Amino acid sequence: MIDYLKQILSREDRKRLHRKKWAIFHGNEPKVFGIGLNKTGTTSLTKAMSGLGYRVGDQYNALKDFESYQKRDFKPIIKYCKTAQFFQDIPFSLPFTYVILDHYFPNSKFILTIRDNPEQWYESLTSFHAKLWGKNNKTPVKKNLISAKYIRKGLPWDLIQEFFDTRDNDPYEKETLINHYLNHNKQVKHYFQNRTEDLLVLNVSKKGAYRELCRFLNKPVNAEEFPWENKT
Repeated sequence: MIDYLKQILSREDRKRLHRKKWAIFHGNEPKVFGIGLNKTGTTSLTKAMSGLGYRVGDQYNALKDFESYQKRDFKPIIKYCKTAQFFQDIPFSLPFTYVILDHYFPNSKFILTIRDNPEQWYESLTSFHAKLWGKNNKTPVKKNLISAKYIRKGLPWDLIQEFFDTRDNDPYEKETLINHYLNHNKQVKHYFQNRTEDLLVLNVSKKGAYRELCRFLNKPVNAEEFPWENKT
């Protein structure tokens, strides 16, 4: 995977891959990337990171360059990452992104948020999307997603297609989405398999998860448990 990603970068960019000058620090803190899929507690993680003093990236600005990601052009994402310390959700949970960022921002930390099981994640995702874009709180279909506006009209459909590559007549096909969840987590763990100090696999609903986060980041514990946001 890394060889493929290097091929799509310009020669100038490849020269920068291991230069620490690309690692921008705020208060001597390295970048931290939340790379768990949406609806795995990413909003709760964001609130906790803000409470720990990290400057959180503006998600709206991250999504404005989604078309660049579709072309596998990571330059806008890298530029955006110079604006803050902590980033999460799309495009950071999309394939390839964490690999690129790992090389551009040495000494960064990565947090893979997970749910208790794949079924729980699937139910949470479909329930949340039904509230956002479905008709009468039903799971959205293609026409709902194409007409929905999130940053821009039709972006929800583009995101579903890029993320899950499901059939047009069944954009939330359960087996496909669950396989995506499992494969994403597996690939992240495999990539960091010999670097346990750089990856934290975290279930924010588990007792002691907040302490685990603080220990990973070498931060003092200032709360008992995670703030639970956007619960579905």
